[in-house]
Amino acid sequence: MKKIYSHIFSFLMKLVFKLHGIKVGKMFYIENFPKLKISGKGSNIQIGDNVSIFGTIDIRNREDGKIIIADGVKIDANTRIVAARNGLIKIDEESVIGPFTIMNGGGNISIGKKVIFAKNISINANDHKHEKFDYIRNQGFTYSDVAIEDDVWLGANVCVNKGVTIKKGSIIGANAVVTKDTDLYSINVGVPSKKISERK
Repeated sequence: MKKIYSHIFSFLMKLVFKLHGIKVGKMFYIENFPKLKISGKGSNIQIGDNVSIFGTIDIRNREDGKIIIADGVKIDANTRIVAARNGLIKIDEESVIGPFTIMNGGGNISIGKKVIFAKNISINANDHKHEKFDYIRNQGFTYSDVAIEDDVWLGANVCVNKGVTIKKGSIIGANAVVTKDTDLYSINVGVPSKKISERK
């Protein structure tokens, strides 16, 4: 009975997404009501086949922001994805996004295939301007792309700053702050994160 209810609920939520102009593929599954704040075009948001959302998701776009969630992606509860300006946020095939992840666009954010996020990940393709002669909140933002390549694992509470490329196969240890590009298949920890080893 629970399985039937889940399928019916997911079908109804798929209709809610489509009413906002969002494209949703086959075998869509979701466990809670989504929070949709679509100030831009709904058609700029695409969800592929076999995507599963295990709880509430908060999806926002404004201006010409775009979001693409590819086939087989799994997203845990209380994830927020915000695409702004002409930025693209793309999560590629079969990646797993842990609970309480926040992705703030403005620049592009690309997440490769079969990437694993633990909980409380923060990815920012923008940053506050912070000259000392005015309040920070009055100064606007700077933008730079973030790229997380295939087969990357981010531990719990990792923060990824704008302008960073986390290269294929990298591991980022829990609580790290990534401020510069990583090496292929490297293991990185700390604040700011530093390479300590490589995958064997």
